Amino acid sequence: MVDYDRRYPPLVTHSEQTDVCVAAATALVGEGKVNGEAPQLTGSEELFLHARGASGGFVMIGNGVAPDGSFHNVHTPDYDFNDAILTLGAGYWVSLVQEELS
Repeated sequence: MVDYDRRYPPLVTHSEQTDVCVAAATALVGEGKVNGEAPQLTGSEELFLHARGASGGFVMIGNGVAPDGSFHNVHTPDYDFNDAILTLGAGYWVSLVQEELS
């Protein structure tokens, strides 16, 4: 017998908020470095529980690859967070606030 617990709802983004996210990322890193048309993924995100009832967007910031071209997905034993992207991530949030306030 399998007891499956559906704890997290699907993560559903909204086009208007996604456009704002794409604009903020593009303002930060420039045209051609942001994929606003990435294919949809099936999955959920626990942080989306906090946004229930509100519209939102979801972004993924690239972690880069190892010198040999390999990479490991998050939530795996070999994942190694790239500390060099911390300033880029912080800069994205500043750009998002500027986009929303302009």
